[in-house]
Parts: sequence; C-alpha cells; structure tokens
Amino acid sequence: MLELSITCYNTSKIKFVEKVNLLIVTLDFGSDLPLYLQLRNQIVLGIGAGELGEGERLPTVRQLAEDLGINPMTVNKAYAELKQEGFIEIDRRRGAVVRGAEPLSGAAAEAFQVKLEKDLKLVISEAMLRGMRKPDFIRLCSAIFAGMPAAASGIGEGME
Repeated sequence: MLELSITCYNTSKIKFVEKVNLLIVTLDFGSDLPLYLQLRNQIVLGIGAGELGEGERLPTVRQLAEDLGINPMTVNKAYAELKQEGFIEIDRRRGAVVRGAEPLSGAAAEAFQVKLEKDLKLVISEAMLRGMRKPDFIRLCSAIFAGMPAAASGIGEGME
C-alpha cells in the first residue's frame, strides 16, 4: 500500500512521504514444501500479521524472482494461488495488490472449513504426538489469534 503521510509546514506547504512496508521472505531450498507454497504461505502470514496491508502493491513477478534468486514461474504460481484464494488481486497496470479481509459465504465458506479442519487435524496430531496438552494448545492458539492485527479490528469475533 502506498501510504502518504501529510506533514504541514507553515500551514501552507504539504510534503508527501512514501511509506514502504517490508516483508522479510525466507525460503528453505532444502524443504520438501515447494518454493511457490513457501512464498504463498509467507505472504499470507505477512497479510495476517499486518506487515502487508490492504491495497499494498507486491513486487512484480520478475523483481521478486530476482530478489529471491528463484524462477519467475515460481513467483507467478504463488501469485496465481494467492489470487485464486482471494488474498490478492492482479491488475495489468497496478500489478499484484493485497485485498482486504472479506468473510466467505456459501460454498466457499464450506470449502474453507473443510480445508481448515484438515490442516488443523495435522497440526493437532503433531502437537499431541510431541506431548502438548489440549489446554496448552488452545492457550497457544488463542494467544496467536489475539496477536493478529485483524483480531484487534474485530475480524474473527464470535468464532469461539
């Protein structure tokens, strides 16, 4: 997002300052998880953590690929996945832009619920196998959820 700070001088001059949010992306080239999914996940985490805000422009495919030292098709695939999931929109003139949070409804909400349950079953199973107790797991999840800027704005309220 291009954010302009307005600073007044002598009540007659206005200075515009561009604010650039920074998202640090770390890819594990030795991981079994494909690079495009690692990139997708880090961008989603950045949006959820408030490091990338609504309307913020992401780097071009070519620029991000060059910065990360990966194939542009990898970035393109990550962006396509993010677009399909509704996290970004892609415009020929503006490029990839972060979308605002929008609650799902109908079939999309049901499909997300199924995906979320599947993902959570794996995470819960791993936690249990490592000796984590249910109250500790729930406390950890609550702390992470509460730490997300979206939770502070009321998104996700009533999901208890």
